Amino acid sequence: MKLTALLNTNIHKKKGLVALAKIGDNEAFSTLIHENKRNLYRIAKAMLYQELDIEDAIQYTILSAYQNIKKLKKDEYFRTWLIRILINHCNNILRLRKRTISLEELSFPSASYEDTYKDMDLQEAIFSLKEDLRIVIILFYYEDLPSKDIAKLLKVPEGTVRSRLSIARKFLQKQLNLENENMDTEDI
Repeated sequence: MKLTALLNTNIHKKKGLVALAKIGDNEAFSTLIHENKRNLYRIAKAMLYQELDIEDAIQYTILSAYQNIKKLKKDEYFRTWLIRILINHCNNILRLRKRTISLEELSFPSASYEDTYKDMDLQEAIFSLKEDLRIVIILFYYEDLPSKDIAKLLKVPEGTVRSRLSIARKFLQKQLNLENENMDTEDI
C-alpha cells in the first residue's frame, strides 16, 4: 500500500516537473534531465561507440528538448519523448559518420591474428550486435520499456521488436557460450 502511494506521488511529482518546465522553469527542466542522464548515456552508448559522439548526441538532445518542451502534448510521456529525440540525434551522427572514411579503414590489416572473443563479456557482446538489435536490447533490458513503447519509439511494428529481441538473445547466448567454452579449454 505504501509503495503504491509512493509511486503515485513520484508520478505526480514528475508530471508537475514537466508542467513547470513547459512554462519556463529552468530548475524543473534541469531536474528532469538529471533524472534521465543515465538512460540517455546508456542509449547513446549503445548506438555510438565514440565518447565524443555520445557527448554530442546528449548535448543536442538536451538542447532540442529545452527548445521544444512546450510542444510535448502529454507530460507523462516526457521520458519516451526525450529518448526519441536522442535516437534521432544518434541516427544523424551515424549518417554523417558514414559519409567519412577514417584512416583506420584505409590502413593495411596486420599480419598477426588476435582472438577478439577471448575476454568478451556481456557488454562487449551487446556492442557487437547490429545497431537495430542493440538498441532494442538496451531499451528493453536497461530502460525497462515494454515492447509496445519500443515499437512506437522506433516506428516499427511491435512484432518486429519482439523478433529483434529474439534474434539478439540468440546471438548473445551463442557469443557468451563461445566465451565460456574458450575459457574452459584454456583452463585445462
